[in-house]
Amino acid sequence: MKNIVNVSLLVCLVGGLLNASDDVTTSGLKNMFRYAKVSGNVRIMHDGYNQEEIGADNTYSTAIGGILKYELADFKGFNAGVAVYTSNNVSFATGNGTKQTTELSSTSGSYTDMTEAYLNYKYEDFNLRAGRQVLETPLANADDRSMIQNTFNSYVLSYSYSGFEFMAGNIQTWQGVDADLDLGWSDAGSKGTNFGGVSYSDGLELGVWYYNVAKLTNAAYVEIGVSYDVNKNMNAHVMLQYLNEKELSESAIGADIYGALVEVTAYDVGMILAYNKSVKKVGRNSFSGFGGGALFTSMNTMIVDEIADDRAVGAYVAGASYSIGNFGFLYAYGDFDGGNNGANVQARIVEQDMGFEYNVNEELLVSAIYVLSEDKESSPKTGYDWQRMQVMLNYNF
Repeated sequence: MKNIVNVSLLVCLVGGLLNASDDVTTSGLKNMFRYAKVSGNVRIMHDGYNQEEIGADNTYSTAIGGILKYELADFKGFNAGVAVYTSNNVSFATGNGTKQTTELSSTSGSYTDMTEAYLNYKYEDFNLRAGRQVLETPLANADDRSMIQNTFNSYVLSYSYSGFEFMAGNIQTWQGVDADLDLGWSDAGSKGTNFGGVSYSDGLELGVWYYNVAKLTNAAYVEIGVSYDVNKNMNAHVMLQYLNEKELSESAIGADIYGALVEVTAYDVGMILAYNKSVKKVGRNSFSGFGGGALFTSMNTMIVDEIADDRAVGAYVAGASYSIGNFGFLYAYGDFDGGNNGANVQARIVEQDMGFEYNVNEELLVSAIYVLSEDKESSPKTGYDWQRMQVMLNYNF
């Protein structure tokens, strides 16, 4: 079955452990449990949208949940882990029916699943992980911005060498905030996704990735940049990116997207300017992947994909951040300007994000973000005209 680790693989690996000498195996297996770690978080979130479109309901939800993870200690390079993720709406602080926001949990008001269940083997600089797990790659990532982050049922081999990180794998299914919690585990392509990549980060930053998403797209992603410390209090960071996607099986996915980012931090102040250009592909749209995507201009909710269908899009984001003690503040302004599509219709969406966070201590975080979205191409209010408020209390253990 797609949603569980291949049983024969588990049997072979565990069998290898049990075939070791009895004394070593017995004590080693005991230590795997004796030194196992329990970790996770407790999270409370409120998410609400104030809609300006005539006839559209304002929506809101409040949920409590979190993660409980159990991970065995290492024995002869082997270990394993499981994690349960849960999110449950607080009924008196959640809208009914069409007034409920479904980003925190399912339409039914609750979501609980064993979203991590993996077997891991490490030998020197090689690592193999099979099962449900967290991934962080450009087109498949956790996107931990809500109650349930994305996880992936996959087989992943990685290798480290002289500052380079090589990764290759296969993703069968995925679940999480970007996969639609009502659907649970969904196919990552009709027959899965094969991917591979290499990254390097030591002053010079480099990433080259390739994804074959069955019957959807072949995607190539490249990024290159440099981070330079001007002095002990100032850093400059410059990046370039390119995403090419080719259509498979008449999926209507096809894109050429270029991007650039400049970021400067001085003392406790950060400034960022990012730009993406999506070239028009007649009858085609871009695909940001399984997660939040890799584009530099991705905002809290708005991404190039939203308006790239059959049109060119130019997007830029300008932002500033400030931190003082345990407090952090963020403001970002994003302008997504789409040219004419085949129906001679233009699109332009502007989003503003205003964020705040307070790290009470190493375990406890309080954060909030206010998002303002405006449709600049339509005089009547549309589904892109709204304000959103999200508040989160997170405790890690």
